[in-house]
Parts: sequence; structure tokens; C-alpha cells
Amino acid sequence: MTPSFMNTLQQITDQNLADIEQAKAAGRAAIGFYCLYSPTEIAVAAGAIPLPLCGTRNDPIAAAEEILPRNLCPLIKSSFGFAVTDTCPFFRFSDIIVGDTTCDGKKKMFELLSRYKTTHVLQLPQNQDPATALPFWRAELERFRRIIEDRTGVIIDDARLRAAIQLMNRERAARKALMDVNRLKPAPLPGSRLLEVLFKVGFLADKEKGIALMKQAALEATKGTLHADDPKGSGRKRILLTGVPVGLGSDKVVKIIEQSGADVVALENCSGYKQAFAVDEDKDPMDALAEQYLATPCSVMSPNTGRFDLLAEMIRGFSADGVVDLTWQACHTYNIEAFSVDAFIRETFGMPTLHLETDYAESDTEQLRVRIEAYLEML
Repeated sequence: MTPSFMNTLQQITDQNLADIEQAKAAGRAAIGFYCLYSPTEIAVAAGAIPLPLCGTRNDPIAAAEEILPRNLCPLIKSSFGFAVTDTCPFFRFSDIIVGDTTCDGKKKMFELLSRYKTTHVLQLPQNQDPATALPFWRAELERFRRIIEDRTGVIIDDARLRAAIQLMNRERAARKALMDVNRLKPAPLPGSRLLEVLFKVGFLADKEKGIALMKQAALEATKGTLHADDPKGSGRKRILLTGVPVGLGSDKVVKIIEQSGADVVALENCSGYKQAFAVDEDKDPMDALAEQYLATPCSVMSPNTGRFDLLAEMIRGFSADGVVDLTWQACHTYNIEAFSVDAFIRETFGMPTLHLETDYAESDTEQLRVRIEAYLEML
């Protein structure tokens, strides 16, 4: 990636904390979100700054384990550890935390998190049935809207919601366009660098600035200025990463794949292509938000057919040679669903998958490397 672009991105990232402090001093609220199911449009419509809070680093896990069980998902422990150690400025900036009942570990962690910060937990249905689950979810989002109105003092009317939906659709379109550059052969943007851009842009208080940055990155990539360092890039295997979310600090599998001579051309997870959606701008805004967010194809849903549809489209669209299915330790829903993912991809594409279960620590790096290299050789 060109130094000038990376320098610009880092400068804006560094300035972002000061921007948020200034916005809060001016009376603007900040809302912390832990999951893709929670509509950030409702916060944006209230003039608040939505901040992603999922923990992706190993550093605070030891502190979390003084309260939480050790055999728990590292994402949950990292998130909680940042809170109890007060080492995440975005958690500190948040006036209210928004969680949802995706998995048992998260919903019980949110009970403890409420000791440190005001926390609202959305009651997420366990399936996506339009007849039963959708009306319940629609009511939950209405309750959420009222809570944010009370917290910010802003009436969130339909006009505000529509404007927020349009803005967030533009942001997601820019994210999708950036991710889609890797449909080209060879992939012009290494997965680790793509992940870095998406991760850092996600925290920006100024959405327009983030949109402009992603457009700039996509333009440079398509011009060939962000190509991989390997001159034999055309011969590298193209890997699609599916499963749990990854971010800076929890990206060791992405790095090992690249070090082993392959390209991570696409991220199916909720830190990647699961965010490549658009909320219907013509429907009633609350109806549209409820329908789109409930359709998120996460393994907490039973059944989760949307994930298989998305995987099929991405395997074809990104010309994937292989699929690595990543599960964090103790993430039972993704761990169990790995069997169905492998069966679906074998039956549909005649392609084996590699299922990896790990945590944020580096202790198993060489074991992972051996398995990844063996998988790439098999491909």
C-alpha cells in the first residue's frame, strides 16, 4: 500500500480521538455498539456518534479472566477486559452501550458490563421468521429508538431516520466497493491491509471522511498502486475467510495465510462482507431497518440459510480456490455450523474447507501455520 495513503489514514486515525472529544464537549452523544445486528442508523439519526466496541486484542484478556471464566470466547473476554481496565477510549467516550442477545456468553457478559456503563441489551430473536420473529424485532427497535431519544434529547422522526439510512448506505457501498477490488485477478489488495483500512475507518466520527478514505483506497487499488508485494501474485491461491469477526490484533490467521503464499481475497464475516448490504430507502424506515438487520446471516440464527447463499455468491464472485472457516474458542454456534459449511461447500463446489479453532494468543501460531500450509498444498 502506498506510504502516502497509509500516512493519511494514520493521521486521520490519530486525529479522530480529538474529534470525538471535541464533539462530546459540544454536546454530541456517543453510542457504543457490539454487534452488527444493532442498527447504527438510530444513533446517527439522533446526531450521535456510533462506535464499534468489540475487543480484538489479547492485552486486556488477563484482567477479564479475573471475573470471567477462562474457557470463554476471546472476543467476549477482550471486550470486557477493555471495560474493566478502562484502556479503550471508545468505551470511555460512549454514553450508553448497546448489546444484543446473540450468544449466551455475550448476554451474560452484558449483565456484568452494566456495572461499569449504562447498557441496553436488544432482545434478538433466534430465527428470522417474517411471521413471528420480525414483528418482535420491530418492536425491540422501537423500544431502542425511544431509549436513544431519551438519552440524547433528540426526537428521531422518519425524516431523520431516512437521512441516516442514506448516509449509512453510502458508507456500506464504499466498504463494498473497496472489498470488491479483490474480485480482480491477481488480488490487488492484501487481506491484512484491507482489514486495517476497514478497521480504522470504522472508528471515525466523521462518516464523510471515512467514505472518502475508502473511495480513495479503492481507486488506488484498481489503478494497481496497492498491489501485493509478491511479484508472482498471479500464482497465489485465493482464499475466502469465513466465520467469526477479526480485527487488528486478532488477525493472526490472515497474516499466516499470506505468509504461507496465498491471498485472503475476501472476508465473509461481520467485520467484512456481511456489512455489504443496503437498507431499503423506499419503505417505512423502521420496517426497513428491522427487515435488513434481522436478515444478518450469523450462526446465532437457526436456521442460518443466508450464510450459505452469501458464501456461494462470494466463492464465485471472488474466484476463491479455498475457504478457511475461523472459529474462536468457545464460540459454539460457529463451531457447530462449521460442519454444515464444509458439507455445503464440498457438495456445491467440490472444494474442501479448513476449519480452525483458536484464540487471540500467539502460542499456537506454528501449529496453525502447519495446518494452513498443508491445506494450501492440498489445493
